[in-house]
Amino acid sequence: MLAAIEKAEILIEALHWIRQFRGKTTVIKLGGSVMDNRTALDGLLLDIVFMETVGMRPVVVHGGGAAISKAMSEAGLEVRFVQGRRYTCPRTLEIVERILAGEVNDYLAERVAALGGKPAPLNFRTTPVLFGERLTLADKEGQPIDLGFVGQVTRVDVAVIQAHTAAGAIPLIPSMALGPGGEKLNVNADTAATAVAQALQAEKLVFLSDVNGVRRRADDPQSLIPSLSAKDALELIRSGAIEGGMIPKVQACLNILARGVRKVHIIDGRIPHSILLEIYTSQGVGTEIFADETLMSTERPQPVEAVAAQGG
Repeated sequence: MLAAIEKAEILIEALHWIRQFRGKTTVIKLGGSVMDNRTALDGLLLDIVFMETVGMRPVVVHGGGAAISKAMSEAGLEVRFVQGRRYTCPRTLEIVERILAGEVNDYLAERVAALGGKPAPLNFRTTPVLFGERLTLADKEGQPIDLGFVGQVTRVDVAVIQAHTAAGAIPLIPSMALGPGGEKLNVNADTAATAVAQALQAEKLVFLSDVNGVRRRADDPQSLIPSLSAKDALELIRSGAIEGGMIPKVQACLNILARGVRKVHIIDGRIPHSILLEIYTSQGVGTEIFADETLMSTERPQPVEAVAAQGG
């Protein structure tokens, strides 16, 4: 009986958050090591199906880096990254499309359906929703760097995505875009998810990580900070409490908040049901970073265009 009562209390706690987020869009970026763990991935997809079932509108943007690197190695191609972006020659682009917009996207749709959800795979064979242009980066001397077919998102077909979420489906978007001439472009999954969240004016953007969130002491999981304002996050960076690889991740979160997304969550995707625990419980299991007046006083980035066009 006590166990049953405890379960009921958990449901009552979740009810508050279910009501608050009903009808709100949450963008979830899937990638990293969790994509290689089928058990953990199924748990995350089940969480996402639950979210849709209770009235939220989840949108998934996914990468597939490990699978792409494996396929490149099997094809005898060098795996090379330039300033964090995968150098994408024509042969690499073919593999990226086959793995990311094909096999991985199809697998996610298959699993969502098997778990009771209604998948909406939005790839080049169905309905592409990301449009962009080639990304230009500069080296230390200011000279342009050749990245091949690497792109950045400039337009998002919001109408198509929202039509699917309104119909109770879960959009599954691979991090690839169509260029102005119809060429296909490889896009960093984090930046693709950011563009989608901005265009949809999402309530939340959830990044799945291999750490449990922002910590006061990097080597101590128990020092997790459940909630941070933008101002507090900047102060923790200045004081050195946030250090190493967490600095660029938190800075990226602040940039996303400046683009109009209300909250960004960093959670460990390997924790069973981490998305549900983060969103539907009062304490959560990761770190939420929310906007405040600190961001309002800075120059806002140029928004990604939200369009209803069907073509490139």
